[in-house]
Amino acid sequence: MVGGIALLTLNDALMKSLATAYPIGEVLFVRGLFVFFPIAVLAWRAGGAASLRVRNYGGQLARAVLTVASTFLFVTGLSLMPLADAVAVAISGPLFMTALAGPLLGEQVGWRRWGAVILGLAGVLIMLRPGAEAFRWVALFPLASACLGALRDLLTRRLSASESSTSILFFTTLTVTLAGLGTLPLGWRPVAPGDLGLLALSGLLLGGAHFLLIETFRFAEAAVVAPLKFTNMVWAVIFGYLIWGDLPDAWVWSGSALILASGLYIVHRETRIARRGGRGRERA
Repeated sequence: MVGGIALLTLNDALMKSLATAYPIGEVLFVRGLFVFFPIAVLAWRAGGAASLRVRNYGGQLARAVLTVASTFLFVTGLSLMPLADAVAVAISGPLFMTALAGPLLGEQVGWRRWGAVILGLAGVLIMLRPGAEAFRWVALFPLASACLGALRDLLTRRLSASESSTSILFFTTLTVTLAGLGTLPLGWRPVAPGDLGLLALSGLLLGGAHFLLIETFRFAEAAVVAPLKFTNMVWAVIFGYLIWGDLPDAWVWSGSALILASGLYIVHRETRIARRGGRGRERA
């Protein structure tokens, strides 16, 4: 999860630069073409074309549609907001996941983990400072993306019981790429050679990241690994400083500290429960 989030955040930084220069659909289409290269390698290592077999078309299509919607929303937000602001809003995704893991997956989340989730939400509010510029209307794009992304991740855990990680990644990538191609009539522009290289790098990063995330939900409960998504704020700080020389203010540092503390506590709590054999019977 941590490695996948690092790759995704670096990809976000590239997408922010590209989405301000080209139509979003064009960026998603060209990038998607390059995602198929790591998918081909993964399919070859997993046994060839058989690893791409789809058994649950309905579930795969639902996940792909959620991914298309969340991707368009988040990239739109990136094109209109600073990277740190967009990531700060999108960091609420794991909170949605933990809240929905019970009713949708039947995973029990005790009151202590709920308390940690509330603490994390408080951290998000501190970073966003309701009423400040970060809460302008464009913040609704990454917020909606976070909600849809949570539903997608929960569905991924269900699909992993019958679908291979390579199959899920291929089907979703194909859908996103075709959705981007569908925007061609809206007007595209020629891609500069240097930007084509960045799109290629973005595609490779995205392919590797999503494979790691799919594998995460194959081996771990959603409520357990969801808090680790908060590490994208850490990566956003690192990449933001290295690329643009930006550093968060005291509000962002304080909110990030609360979010990371809540995430670490949830992982610690779940580990203790699993060691006691208490999974599914949590009372606290």
